[in-house]
Amino acid sequence: MSVVYIDTDILIIGGGAAGCFAAVEIYKRSPNCRVVIMEKAHIERSGCLAMGLNAINAYLNPGQTPDIHVSYIERQFEGIIRKDLVYDIAQGLNEVVRDVEEMGLPIEKNEDGTYKRKGKRSIRILGERLKPILAGAVRKTPARVLNRVVATNFIYNGKHVCGAFGYGIRDGMFYVVRAKAVIVATGGASGIYRPNNTGEARHLTWYCPWNAGTGYAMGIRIGAEMTSFENRFIALRVKDVHAPTGTIAVGAYAKQINALGEDYLALYYKHLGGNRCLTHHRLLATVEETKAGRGPCFLDTTTLDEAQERKLKEAFLNMNPQVVLLWASDDMNPRRRPVEIQGTEPFIVGGHCQAGYWIDKGRRTTVPGLYAAGEVAGGAPKKYVSGSWVEARIAAATALEDVKGNCLEDVDHEFIQKEKTRVLSPLTKKFGLSPVEVRERLQKIMDECAGGISMNYALHEERLLEARRLLKGLQEHVRDIAAEDNYTLVEALECIDRIDVARVLVEHLIYRKETRWACYQTRLDYPNRDDKRWLVFVNSLYNIHTDEIKMIERPLC
Repeated sequence: MSVVYIDTDILIIGGGAAGCFAAVEIYKRSPNCRVVIMEKAHIERSGCLAMGLNAINAYLNPGQTPDIHVSYIERQFEGIIRKDLVYDIAQGLNEVVRDVEEMGLPIEKNEDGTYKRKGKRSIRILGERLKPILAGAVRKTPARVLNRVVATNFIYNGKHVCGAFGYGIRDGMFYVVRAKAVIVATGGASGIYRPNNTGEARHLTWYCPWNAGTGYAMGIRIGAEMTSFENRFIALRVKDVHAPTGTIAVGAYAKQINALGEDYLALYYKHLGGNRCLTHHRLLATVEETKAGRGPCFLDTTTLDEAQERKLKEAFLNMNPQVVLLWASDDMNPRRRPVEIQGTEPFIVGGHCQAGYWIDKGRRTTVPGLYAAGEVAGGAPKKYVSGSWVEARIAAATALEDVKGNCLEDVDHEFIQKEKTRVLSPLTKKFGLSPVEVRERLQKIMDECAGGISMNYALHEERLLEARRLLKGLQEHVRDIAAEDNYTLVEALECIDRIDVARVLVEHLIYRKETRWACYQTRLDYPNRDDKRWLVFVNSLYNIHTDEIKMIERPLC
């Protein structure tokens, strides 16, 4: 297999929303800078926004301020957020949205030219072609795009990141990309837990199924500090097709009802003493209703008229057309039958929740030369796509400043050969475990022992300790994974990355001995929130030499 050597100033790993925006931003600030984007799929339709989007869910409408925005997110996440990071994002939200509108994104407007609101902090867009629009903006720059090249590991000399290795899915080439700085923007992690849909439908998930947590795993393996992995995200979605429920609940004002027709969320509000529920309480109430035998649960769309139904379907065509096909059947029509909802499997994402790299305000990670933006950047939840653009802008500006005067580092040939051998190892085996077998074993462990769907997302020490033991054993078997072609090789590499992420996740779940984010992180053995002890960030450091994960507490900031 041939080796391709590429030199660049800044390498961006991941060509999703954050990665594309970062590349465009770099060339705005420094037209002569050399940029390479390494993308697992194709920047035209990659990442969690490949199908599009119907709203910008982080935007400061009139009456909203950065301070109000920070307070809202702090309340939603029970007091634990990086206020400094969230405030920076809030300040830049509206500007980046205008920038992407100038790239060609259609935003719905009122007669007076103002943006149409979806909610207090969101606006309506016609975003089915959001990714092609961002990709088109990248194509107008000199950036070199390596489509269908999977990042495998950072090039790390023990002091700072000097680039990254990659494998070409279609050309079979091994890539060595030297860079003065690397921005990781690979998105979060799906496929760690057993999904709702199994068999041939297993990829019909809420989050992009090919976002395997590779960006996390690569950072974990070089000792980057990670934060808040225990703050998992579990989406409340339309059953089977995983379409967003917010589009129905907010856009169509549909109430959550149980099988008895009761507005159970209103009953839950009453149980809380009239206090408004937090986002994860919508999921928690649904789980509790189902456990109590009052499920399945629904969004009541039977009050819609024909015009409202049409408007709702149009909104979904911009991001989740499957649900429109589902509703094409008479017995599934949303005006005749309420829409059934359920929770997904847990995901590890730093855009909805806050799992990711521990970073400073410039989006520097704890490893010099490495920067994080978007879903992989920790501490700033509810950033969504617009917040990811803000982080991409900040990371790009910081990286440009930091690389001034820097030179490319030589990469030892033995180091290259070692990584090449590791990556290709599954292809050299005639017999062994298939990636499917390893993935299903991982998902079974996580589902049953680390709070998956079958356990109603609940956790306790004994099962978590068993998950730790079983994952350790599973990791020892990754050397036995066999691949028959390039595509199964990528699946094998994804398995390795997911196991590395899962091990860190379990340590975080074990360490935080309280229940702070119900359902996202429910401890049966520690059922109460404990602000006296746990109003802190739980962080971790992996030591590749000892194979140990060290837990660290960081104060709120």
